[in-house]
Amino acid sequence: MLKFELLKESCEVKDPVNSGARLGKITTDRGIIETPVFMPVGTLGSVKSISVEDLEHCRAKIILGNTYHLYLRPGCEVIEHMDGLHEFIRWNKPMLTDSGGFQFFSLAKLAKFSDAGVSFQSHIDGSRHVFSPEKAVEIQMTLGSDIMMSLDFCIGHPANEKQTMEALNKTGMWAKRGFDFWQEKGGLNNLFGIIQGGMYKNLRTLSAGQLTGIDFPGFAIGGLSVGEPKELMYEMADYTLPLLPVHKPRYIMGVGTPEDLVELVAMGCDMFDCVMPSRNARNGQLFTSRGAINIPNAKFRLDKEPIDPDCDCYTCQNYSRAYLRHLYKSRELLSYRLNTIHNIYYYIDLMGKMRDAIREDRFPGFKKEFYSKRQK
Repeated sequence: MLKFELLKESCEVKDPVNSGARLGKITTDRGIIETPVFMPVGTLGSVKSISVEDLEHCRAKIILGNTYHLYLRPGCEVIEHMDGLHEFIRWNKPMLTDSGGFQFFSLAKLAKFSDAGVSFQSHIDGSRHVFSPEKAVEIQMTLGSDIMMSLDFCIGHPANEKQTMEALNKTGMWAKRGFDFWQEKGGLNNLFGIIQGGMYKNLRTLSAGQLTGIDFPGFAIGGLSVGEPKELMYEMADYTLPLLPVHKPRYIMGVGTPEDLVELVAMGCDMFDCVMPSRNARNGQLFTSRGAINIPNAKFRLDKEPIDPDCDCYTCQNYSRAYLRHLYKSRELLSYRLNTIHNIYYYIDLMGKMRDAIREDRFPGFKKEFYSKRQK
């Protein structure tokens, strides 16, 4: 079972904007995860274009898989036959699986929601399926993930209060049913609840009350980064995080940019995931300590420098911007791998730097330096 230890909170009480930052440790059967942590997204059992050995080099301690996608392809029978997802993909560290709620939001035209769960058509072949909250947990138990997510009803922005309330109530109902099923099956692995409530503070309060009344090992905030302005996303996160138990992990799902991670760590978030580092890498955008660069730009044609002179990743230690631009412009597949290694390494290294800053009581100074470098 998961154990969470809150090791340190920022002692900068004179700086309330940054006083929420916290250092923690999650212990699972497959290893220890220091928090705050970023989880690379391996939707179908792989972080696109890189190997588990590359993830080891990037110092990843936990990755994310997706229940909806893995259920459809390769299918539970294959993964069960291969002794679980960890053995199938040869990853021996912790793994978290999303329940599929966000995919049903993204593929809303193919899904229908009811109290029973979600009925949907496969985006692959049009076949029909049903996810109940119990089935979402059962599939994740078959996958063998270390942290499982309860089925939730995610809605986009804008949404009126009635729509948001409907999603909130279904999420709460499904959470209780999923939790009860998980307990009946022996409480294997760990199941997190997901807070909804859209952009309404009163509904965020209501959802947090419903979910924290259930003894989940950890809690996530869902329904952010779904089309709302950045300032509103921060406002909702800042409002909702203090509603969650202090001594359990706090996870904001599907967010975001390096700036998002810094801001949300300052508010007290412990866990993050996002496809951005890998997706943007494949599109030629690379993250650096001085801000993002677009490697296809002509100005890099003769540039002998690495992506980021401050970076120790395999790509930066071996290749120039000029070469990476050439690979990208030539549509060479190696471009995807080298760019993704760098972006994943950058994200994980950024989290490590934030943990060090919290540990050493200098997080506000770290945050100030983080932004000052980007202005040069």
